[in-house]
Amino acid sequence: MPETNRRDFVKGAAITGAALAVGGRAWAVPSGQARVIGANDRINVAVIGVGGRGFYVAERFRRYGDQHPNSCQLVAACDVYQKRVTAAKSAYKVDGTLDYREILERKDVDAVIVATPDHWHAKIALAAMAKGKDVYLEKPMCHTIEEVKQLRDAVKATGRVMQIGSQTTSADQWWKARKALTDGMLGVQIMSQGSYHRNSVEGEWNWTIDKEAGPEGKGDDYLDWKTWLGASPKRAYDADRYFRFRKYWDYSGGIATDLFFHVMAPMNICWGEPEFPHRVVGSGGIYQFKDEREVPDTFHLVAEYAKGYSVVLTSSMANSQHIPGLIRGHLGTLIMVDHGMFEAATDHITVKPEGQTITPDYKAKFGSDTVVIKVDQNDAMMDHIGNFLECIKSRQQPRLNVEVAARAQVAITMSVLSYQQGKVLYFDEKNFKVVDKAPKA
Repeated sequence: MPETNRRDFVKGAAITGAALAVGGRAWAVPSGQARVIGANDRINVAVIGVGGRGFYVAERFRRYGDQHPNSCQLVAACDVYQKRVTAAKSAYKVDGTLDYREILERKDVDAVIVATPDHWHAKIALAAMAKGKDVYLEKPMCHTIEEVKQLRDAVKATGRVMQIGSQTTSADQWWKARKALTDGMLGVQIMSQGSYHRNSVEGEWNWTIDKEAGPEGKGDDYLDWKTWLGASPKRAYDADRYFRFRKYWDYSGGIATDLFFHVMAPMNICWGEPEFPHRVVGSGGIYQFKDEREVPDTFHLVAEYAKGYSVVLTSSMANSQHIPGLIRGHLGTLIMVDHGMFEAATDHITVKPEGQTITPDYKAKFGSDTVVIKVDQNDAMMDHIGNFLECIKSRQQPRLNVEVAARAQVAITMSVLSYQQGKVLYFDEKNFKVVDKAPKA
């Protein structure tokens, strides 16, 4: 693969057209609804889902707009919980609604931030693209394998820009690692590893519950529970499920989809050419936090790839000690995150040659000593937002586009399915589905 840095990657392929039918679904190309945005025009952004994460992302978009004239402005906010709508209206001086469809019908909205629980990500993103909106979609990209394909098809068919909101992929270290690997500093790639660990007294995802909130609440306490459930199984209002949704399979994949996305997405960037996994195993259990949760508090993912390498991820929400994030090759080891925290800043990556296997050609090109490569210190979140906004104007692919994100999403969703079903699973890329036996070549 030719040498590619993160700026070249963004310039690589413009989004130029739209098919009328993709993946068995007919798509109307929304060119008539989408406003043509000039280089000096401000992009009008609405946020759908203003809980803790959505409120934070909206704030960073607003800050970016304040710091970069003619870049963007917030114009509307939506949530199913009136208290959150009221807070967003007050903080950002925007319109507010309980119904996301009102946002998508607005002609002045150019792009939407989707920061709802996972089970709503794909549905709203698909509806937004069908209405001619570009989408900043919080991780995980979606909730099911079927939704991965739907989102890929929709981006292709509509020509919309979709950036997945795993902001760490805009950190410089992954792009420097990508160059080191594609330059040949590791030789044949063997294995990647990473982790995501946390610890707390309360137990992960046990966020504060507003006791007055609910479908019978008045004023700011009103919560549209029926809409929030969406296509998930119907049930009576359960405050724990609403405020602590990441503990339940109907709305989340737990550790895998919440946290491993921040590891798998950068890994796919480092590898240079992202791949779908061939075989995946997920394991773990509820070892410490024996509350209402369904998802494990300790989880492991092993994914194997057809080209002949694997990735091993480990995590516990009951212990905070990480392992280094690295890629092992036959000729060298690339350490991207020596402290192990994928979302934390670092000022370097390190390549350690394998002394006993390096060739004379390798030694002449790279030497035989450990190489420390400096990386830029940037605000990854602001760069990720800036990249998304730039691509809206240029109509080019963003850094964490649907294709890179799809590879990460399939691996982590398969690990969830493997854990739930208690068996090894395979990915049939040709038919885009998970199967019990390795598909025929």
